[in-house]
Amino acid sequence: MEKLHKNLTDRNVDIRKVAIIGCGFVGSSTAFALMESGLFSEIVLIDVDHSRAEGEAMDISHGIPFVKPMKIYAGDYDDIVDASIIIITAGAAQKPGETRLQLVQKNVSIFKSIIPEISRRKCEGVLLIVSNPVDILTYVAQKLSGFPVNRVIGSGTVLDTARLKSMLSEHLDIDSRTVHAFIIGEHGDSELAAWSSAAVSGVPLSKFCEMRGHFNHDESERHIQEMVKNSAYEIIERKKATYYGVAMAVRRICEAIARDEKSILSVSSLMQGQYGLKDICLSMPTIVGSDGVEEKVPISLDEDEITKLMASAEALKEIASALDFSLPEIESGADGNEE
Repeated sequence: MEKLHKNLTDRNVDIRKVAIIGCGFVGSSTAFALMESGLFSEIVLIDVDHSRAEGEAMDISHGIPFVKPMKIYAGDYDDIVDASIIIITAGAAQKPGETRLQLVQKNVSIFKSIIPEISRRKCEGVLLIVSNPVDILTYVAQKLSGFPVNRVIGSGTVLDTARLKSMLSEHLDIDSRTVHAFIIGEHGDSELAAWSSAAVSGVPLSKFCEMRGHFNHDESERHIQEMVKNSAYEIIERKKATYYGVAMAVRRICEAIARDEKSILSVSSLMQGQYGLKDICLSMPTIVGSDGVEEKVPISLDEDEITKLMASAEALKEIASALDFSLPEIESGADGNEE
């Protein structure tokens, strides 16, 4: 099949360079995770508080003798032009009791100052949105950047899916890497577990549960899904922020892009008719490679799951429809994004 867009090697980017915009808990944790990964030889950190970016770069770079050689430094928007991946974690913090969607007005305003800076430099890398509410902000980034649809993706429910796999592995007392299941829809309160397509090493989940002595499927599914959905709230209540889990999720997405792995990850991207959904970003299993989004994977969903997916999309569309895409001069904020 003929390729419809250029991959990393055809674009004017350095495949070993990544930029992170926002140096709060999530941004700095992501920088640390990427430093340890060995995926990149150059990491540039950008923040409205340049001293904060310098401090994070200095602190993280002191660990370089223990890993592979690389350059980590604080920069500005001119330094991102040739980055293969531009990660945005900048945004207001999620407060205890506050939903991700309640963050929307604050962080849309911040994005109105960040995205035009990226666009005017004609960057050709993949734009990876991590700030919350990630689905809305991925949609905003798509609209404001003018980037091809495939090159704007959100971290979506990659972390939620990891949480689901972790909890199922504990429930079944098995290796989480053998669990194949996805959280789809909004990264937030309307997300849902795609139970009908879940399996453990090819064995349908319900059958595998019975193999392990679990028969009350409906109750267990409700309990586990609620634990996944409320994980961030529980963590924020205890330690005021979440950042390690999402940093590892971002590392995994970057790995799929940098290595052109064609991995199937539940990232957020623009829906273009799949399941009848259009003009909204949400998470579905997606083939991710050096082009960013390659193709969404049409997993099997039952009638109830499709209904819940539609409801999740409608919740996001209601918020997106009220957004103002004009571009006033607004100073960007520092990263405090929570997952």
